[in-house]
Amino acid sequence: MQLFNLEGDIGVVTGALGKLGPIWVETLLEAGARVLALDRPGTPEAPAFLDLQARFGPERLALAFADVCRRPELEAALDRCGRIFGDPPTILVNNAGIDAPPAAGGKRHRLEEIPLAVNLRILEVNTAGLFLATQVFGGAMAKAHRGSVINIGSLYASVSPDARFYDHIPGDPPFIKPPAYGASKAAVLNLTKYLAAHMAPYGVRVNALSPGGVLGGQDEDFKRKFCARVPLGRMATAEDLRGPLLFLASPASAYVTGVNLKVDGGFTVW
Repeated sequence: MQLFNLEGDIGVVTGALGKLGPIWVETLLEAGARVLALDRPGTPEAPAFLDLQARFGPERLALAFADVCRRPELEAALDRCGRIFGDPPTILVNNAGIDAPPAAGGKRHRLEEIPLAVNLRILEVNTAGLFLATQVFGGAMAKAHRGSVINIGSLYASVSPDARFYDHIPGDPPFIKPPAYGASKAAVLNLTKYLAAHMAPYGVRVNALSPGGVLGGQDEDFKRKFCARVPLGRMATAEDLRGPLLFLASPASAYVTGVNLKVDGGFTVW
């Protein structure tokens, strides 16, 4: 089990205050790592994150604010990591991203009316921001000749969202997932391979982890339709995500780079 031990490692998690962020942070902490949690300035601290701060204390978990699309802010966060923990990071979880689930309550558009700015912002954060964070934190890993970068993808990097999952939700126009979301995540998968090839000579591994639908307040009709499409018959829970992340972050995956690890209950086999 020492293969999964992260004592001595320093992790950076972007988008740490969002839906999945606390799951990644907690997984790294429980395996022994110290963690710098990153999110945009002004983002409120989620209750799950506050619980982690209370459990692990400031010597194990620190918070810094930085926009992944602003390199000076990321470089300041890297400096803060060194001041707090004494060393550069060895693990980067590129989790920050824009999604638009129905519960978000954003403005709806018909496909032919989606403003270009909406698509560009999603691509900027989900793909360009991920690349920028890897330049800054992954660059520090490359100088140290060790590290693991884990890019959070999505099942929608591989398949198109099924509009029938949402057709029971009232409203005109009907809800559709933004087209740039899946496109941005598909770009992340190709970027993962690109970065894996270029960073391997410096001892840095780069992989993607693509969750399927994760439970989080969805309505009953959506869950019924979604689960009927999953071979394992259910949505993912936080516990389903911890092991795959720990595998990619730890020496257990020392000879694994450039892959996309799907954690989707078999959704994409059909």
